[in-house]
Order: sequence, then structure tokens, then C-alpha cells
Amino acid sequence: MAKSDINEKRLERARQEARQRKIRSTISWVVEIVAALVLAAFFALAFCYNVPLQDASMSPTMEAGDRVLINRLAYRVGSVKHGDLIAYRDSDSTDGQIHVKRVIGLPGETVQIRGGLISINDETYIEDKQFASIVNAGVAERPISLKSREYFVLGDNRNDSEDSRFATVGNIDVDDIVGRVWFVGKPFSHMGFVE
Repeated sequence: MAKSDINEKRLERARQEARQRKIRSTISWVVEIVAALVLAAFFALAFCYNVPLQDASMSPTMEAGDRVLINRLAYRVGSVKHGDLIAYRDSDSTDGQIHVKRVIGLPGETVQIRGGLISINDETYIEDKQFASIVNAGVAERPISLKSREYFVLGDNRNDSEDSRFATVGNIDVDDIVGRVWFVGKPFSHMGFVE
């Protein structure tokens, strides 16, 4: 076999290997993009329920018009805790308005508001943040015993919030909880993770 034929075969083999590398690289690139899109879709469906706040009941933590992201899986793998900011529906329907409030009382606890302070099981409840003293205790003027699936919630704007103190809202059933508020997305001045 002539030297030029051997060089021609080597050159052809090198071209073929280069084409195969390019095809493998393209397939790898397409697979990575598809995987990223699938993960983004899962993330959006699982975590990123986007809700605008309708009123100022969570001021100063969040303001009316802020858009918050809700982690819808948080309470499927974990449990609701004191101080959590939850999003819940105001009715049993899946298209009911969504509200955001702070969890104060957990199932099995007894909540009461006396002298502007919250007590849980007859002990003063100390919060991580400072909120105004409560002027109107509403129905919580008397002890409220929470059933096994109920939560007592308050807005952070304690004297301008329609929450569990009022019969129109009452205690929140676990089935009405949409998820945990974890991020303020809009406006940029309030953007950030919620503590």
C-alpha cells in the first residue's frame, strides 16, 4: 500500500472521529438543555406559586402589591411551625383568594389574647420580631382551643388585619394551606427571602 493511501485513510479516520465527537457533543448539549428545562418546570410547579398580596395586613414585613413565591412542597415534607408565614385559601374551593398570615397557634394548643399579648397554653408567646400590642383581641379574648387540623394566624400589622381573631376568618384548616411563603419577588426594593 502506498504511503499516500495510508495517509488518506488516517485523514479520513480522523475526519470521521471528529464528526462523531461533534455529534456526541451536540447530543450531550441537547440532553443538558432538556434536563435543565425539566428541572425548571418541576421547580416552577413545586415551589414557585406566585401570589400578589391584596392588602397591608402583613406590613411592615410585606406590603400590599408585593408578589411572593410560595413553596408548595414545604408542608408535604415538613410541618408548620410557630412564626411561619403561610399562604392559605379563604374557602374550600381551589380558586378561592389566597391570603398570607403568620402562624401563631398550632393544632392542640390553646390561644388567647390578653392585655395586648398573645398567650399559648397560658404562657406568654414571645415572637422573634417586635409587633404592635394588639388592641382588638376579637374572639381570642376568650381561650381558643385548636383542633387537630387547625392553625391560629395573625397578620403582622396586628391592628389592621383580618385574621383568626375574627369569625369571618377563624382558624385555618390544614387543607386550606397552600404552602409556605419563602421569597418576595416584586418590587425589587422588597426582594429577598422571607425569614
